Amino acid sequence: MSEILRPQTADQAREVLAWAAAEEKPVDLRGAGSKHRLGHPVAADIVLETAGLSGISLYEPEELVLTAGAGTPLAEIVATLDAHGQGLAFEPPDLGPLLGAPPDHATLGGVVSCNLAGPRRPTAGAVRDHVLGFHAVSGRGEAFKSGGRVVKNVTGFDLSKLVCGAFGTLGLLTRITVKVLPKPERAVTVTLTGLDMDAAGRAMTRALGSPLAVSGAAHLPDGDPAGGPPLTALRLEGPPSSVAARCQGLGALLSDLGAVGALDEAESADLWTRLRDVAPFVGGDGPLWRISLPPAAGPAVAEAIRARAGGRFLLDWGGGLIWAALPEATDAHAATVRGALAPHGGHATLVRASESQRRAVPVFEPPPGPLAELTRRVRQGFDPKGILNPGRMG
Repeated sequence: MSEILRPQTADQAREVLAWAAAEEKPVDLRGAGSKHRLGHPVAADIVLETAGLSGISLYEPEELVLTAGAGTPLAEIVATLDAHGQGLAFEPPDLGPLLGAPPDHATLGGVVSCNLAGPRRPTAGAVRDHVLGFHAVSGRGEAFKSGGRVVKNVTGFDLSKLVCGAFGTLGLLTRITVKVLPKPERAVTVTLTGLDMDAAGRAMTRALGSPLAVSGAAHLPDGDPAGGPPLTALRLEGPPSSVAARCQGLGALLSDLGAVGALDEAESADLWTRLRDVAPFVGGDGPLWRISLPPAAGPAVAEAIRARAGGRFLLDWGGGLIWAALPEATDAHAATVRGALAPHGGHATLVRASESQRRAVPVFEPPPGPLAELTRRVRQGFDPKGILNPGRMG
């Protein structure tokens, strides 16, 4: 049984990790635990939770900057930003329900550590593009920081890019500064119904390649809700007059592919929230893969996987992101998924699977030899005794 520790300050967190390093005790780093089932299982003597490192310490709406403790609930940050008509442009998803945890339990540190972005990723960038700076504690038990409150503070090594997506293997984040942006005045969604994946891919590519500033492009081959006709959704955001004009232009651009419809603001908001949180696959038990690849290859890769394994799919990022919910299999269909992906490049992550499958199957895309060696050396620099989330990334 692991001992659970909840430091209330960054200094206390540093003392805990310094002691753990001296004793060579592995530590499982967690926010609220909403994503602790993402990645390989971690065997640790200590669970260190960041709930005590919570609270917004700085928010300057006019400067578009916010600083908060790593354990700050994302829901608290979103509510604060909502009150000022602002938000996190990268649309962080709430994957808790997808992984068997309650909704609204995600923390800022967890989102940054996992580098999780939603449907606006192709146009707004990844989480790492919105992190201005952070404070953290390494596996040596040493406090360190990078960046600041504005982009020009980022000089030398931009460690923010490194810790985003490191899944806590380089350090415990204690405080994070992010840039925020005004929320769009209006958002509507142009839809096409009944397209197969190839036609949907053409529609999304055409829309994203146009000057109409499409901020979201997704395709649900099984409809929404599941069992309905295939749905292709293209989001437009901005001032009302601009959105109206671009909506007309997009309809004309896609009219040869099928009947064009539209969702109003409320329907649009609900759809993109569901897509952001991968809601169509919540409650399933089989393996769920998250596949990132060149957008043009998305439909072909999804069809290749479906031909060999069956399953249900969701295409986001204009085809550059595939969510594949597949039937049970001993290897979670790893060979099928990575075999279909190999000719196109990209990477596949096993997001949901049984613990035994997550122990046996490479959850993250195995890196080539030189990259694996570079990764090992970077981790050794931050965590020479390997106490931070050991084994979580493989």
